[in-house]
Amino acid sequence: MIYLDNAATTWPKPPEVVHAMMECLESSSANPGRGSHQLSLKASRIVSDTRNKLAKLFGVTNPSDIVFTQNATESLNLAIKGFLRPGDHVVTSSLEHNSVRRPLEYMRKQGVKITYVQADSYGILSAEKIEDALTENTRLVVITHGSNLTGSILPIEEIGKLTRARGIRLLVDVAQTAGLFPIDVESMGIDMLAFTGHKSLYGPQGTGGLYIHPDIDLIPLLHGGSGGHSELIDMPSIRPDRFEAGTRNTVGIAGLGAGLTFLEKEGIDRIRKHEQELTALLLQELQAIPDVRIFGPPPNVDRSPIVSFVVEGFDSTELGFILDQHYNIAVRTGLHCAPLAHETLGTSPEGLVRASIGFFNTKHEILEFAAAIREILQ
Repeated sequence: MIYLDNAATTWPKPPEVVHAMMECLESSSANPGRGSHQLSLKASRIVSDTRNKLAKLFGVTNPSDIVFTQNATESLNLAIKGFLRPGDHVVTSSLEHNSVRRPLEYMRKQGVKITYVQADSYGILSAEKIEDALTENTRLVVITHGSNLTGSILPIEEIGKLTRARGIRLLVDVAQTAGLFPIDVESMGIDMLAFTGHKSLYGPQGTGGLYIHPDIDLIPLLHGGSGGHSELIDMPSIRPDRFEAGTRNTVGIAGLGAGLTFLEKEGIDRIRKHEQELTALLLQELQAIPDVRIFGPPPNVDRSPIVSFVVEGFDSTELGFILDQHYNIAVRTGLHCAPLAHETLGTSPEGLVRASIGFFNTKHEILEFAAAIREILQ
């Protein structure tokens, strides 16, 4: 199969990720932090080592400020529901995934006020438009680093300067950019960073996390056993235990740790260069096909390896079905869990076709995909 759905989850995973997970299952899949025997301690080291790798990747001083979750969605729910209070004002964008929009709309029912800042038809949003939306009651800006629909990259560092100057907290969703673009929470002014492990960090599904600035105290999303401080009625104040109730996904975290090692070995810059070269090739091929309309940033503007398009005369779901059944090509169709972004582009409710490129894709696969589109149109 030609797999072009890497924005949903990267595939295949590096062999060392599979090996690390199997080794953990076979030799150290005890409960981390729930005992002093050697298997529990070995599992705890796996969790700790992966946390340290994440801290290094994101420029986090204290690894304990990174808490593990199941995915970016849980991380965003923890940050949004744990931070906002009735009467607060939050600013976000029209490009956000439902993992941001739905928790925010839930908080609207609790008395939180929301402003959605409109991106342009390319999926581009300036820091100035965010600044114009800030009020004296704004406590939080929630923004994606990279759109899962257009591939546009938002100016997080500029937005971070605005929020820091005003004492407003900045929560950034890096599900599409972690492992592809350099991210440093301090230099970019990020107070909370929500990430997933199963995309460009090359870990398995069921892994993710949230960086929380040491000055921020969130209300935990989950309450339960934390391994230590069992005499307390409430969740302990110490991090990361305060936000990691229940048994951790040690096997998944082992795989994520191996994915991070793979990422460091290959290098973010090398991976991004390869994926951007293939993205440029795909854009070039599709632009030469009549009746194909491409969405996203104009040429020479930074974008993640996402190419979204529509074909005149074809429903996006129908086209995706043909590609899958007749050409063995996997793409994503529909609304991509980002209906506001589709309204911004004018592609709602039909949606569009998204091809998202990964490190293991090849030039030959891109040319095969473009040839399939040409053949379908003939």
